[in-house]
Amino acid sequence: MSGYREEDFLQLSGLQHFAFCRRQWALIHIEQQWQENLRTVEGDIFHRRAHNDQARERRGDVLILRGLSVSSPTLGISGQCDVVEFHADPDGVSLRGEDGLWFPFPIEYKRGAPKSHRADELQLCAQAMCLEEMLCCAVPEGALFYGETRRRTLVSFSEKLRETVRGMLEEMHQFYRRGHTPKVQRSKSCNACSLQALCLPALMKGTDVDAYLRQAMEAEP
Repeated sequence: MSGYREEDFLQLSGLQHFAFCRRQWALIHIEQQWQENLRTVEGDIFHRRAHNDQARERRGDVLILRGLSVSSPTLGISGQCDVVEFHADPDGVSLRGEDGLWFPFPIEYKRGAPKSHRADELQLCAQAMCLEEMLCCAVPEGALFYGETRRRTLVSFSEKLRETVRGMLEEMHQFYRRGHTPKVQRSKSCNACSLQALCLPALMKGTDVDAYLRQAMEAEP
C-alpha cells in the first residue's frame, strides 16, 4: 500500500464502524450523519473518564499516556489511543523527556462487554500499527478493557488480523474517494445501531437515504 497524504487520512476510529457495518461507516464518515442513542452516550462518557486523568502518569516502571495522538501515512489514518502503557524494557525505544527505554502496550476502553465480532480488536490493532510506524518498533499485543466486566482482554496482533486491517482500510479509502454509501444489508445488529432511524433498514433495501427522502417529499399532498 502506497503512502497517503495527511489531507487524505481517515479517522482511525472509523475502522470499528466499518467492521460493524460498512453502511454505518459511510453514513457517519462520508455523509456526515450521526444520531445519539443510550449506547453512544454511555460510551462517550466512559471514554471521557478514561481521558480525564492527567495525560502522563508514572507508576514505577510503567509510564501511562492518555489520549495519545497517532497516525500512519502507510495506512492513511490518524486518531487517538485511549491509553498507552510504556513499560521499562532494555529492548524498548527512547521517549522524549524520559530516561531509559520503553515498550508500548496500547489499551482501548469499551463501555460494554466483549463482542462476538472483531471490530474492537481491529481498531486496537490499527492503533498498534500506527505506534509501530511512529516509534519504529514492534507492538505484538495490547488489551481491551470492558466496562461491564471491568477486566482486560489481551489481544495478539497476528498477521491475519493485520491483513484484515490493511484490507478494510484500503476498502474504506476506495469508498471515501468515490463518495460511495453501500446499500442496506439488514441484520440483527441494526436494532442496536444509533443510525437506525436515518438508515431505515426496514424500508431501504434498494435505495439510499437521499432517494428515500425525495420520494417521501414528492408523495406529500
